[in-house]
Order: sequence, then C-alpha cells, then structure tokens
Amino acid sequence: MSGHRPPSEDSATDVVRWAVFSCVLVPVVLLWYGTSLAGAAGTALGLAAVTAVCRVLLRQSERGAARLLTEEHAPHRGRRHRTGTGSHRGGRHTGGNSPVA
Repeated sequence: MSGHRPPSEDSATDVVRWAVFSCVLVPVVLLWYGTSLAGAAGTALGLAAVTAVCRVLLRQSERGAARLLTEEHAPHRGRRHRTGTGSHRGGRHTGGNSPVA
C-alpha cells in the first residue's frame, strides 16, 4: 500500500473486501458440495445485493461521522464563545429567585 488511510476507512474497506470475497467463495463451496448451479448463482446474487446495501450504508455512515467531526472543530459563534440557551445570557432577571420581603 502506498499511503496511510484513517482507521475508519481501513475498516470499512476491509469489510467490503471480505464481503466481496465471500460473494465469490460461498457459491464455489456450494458447487463443490453438490448444490445446483442455479442455487449457487441465486446465493451469489443475494450476497452481492446485501454487500451493495451494506457498502452504501457504510459510506453514508462515514460521511455523517466526518460531518460531525468537522462541526465539532468549527469555531463557536457568539460573544465569548457561549452557546446554548442557559440562564447566563445577560439582561435583568425578573421573578424566580428574587427574595420576597
């Protein structure tokens, strides 16, 4: 391999490679043990369909994780980097905790 990939990309690519390998190996083993050619071909098509769906879901998950990572490192907005709607937002507070005499 010529370059270094992030661990998540390695694991997703490895999963897809093993799935493709299984799509080839399983029908060969089925034929070896006497399953019909139509049965082995149907199994290969089913495994290929499942592999394709899993690959799409893995890629979508990777994109979502990358998006969350970039949002996590984005600069905060607002004065003094405050976020949220807490009670420390300036202005005069009325009611609630004021003492009653």
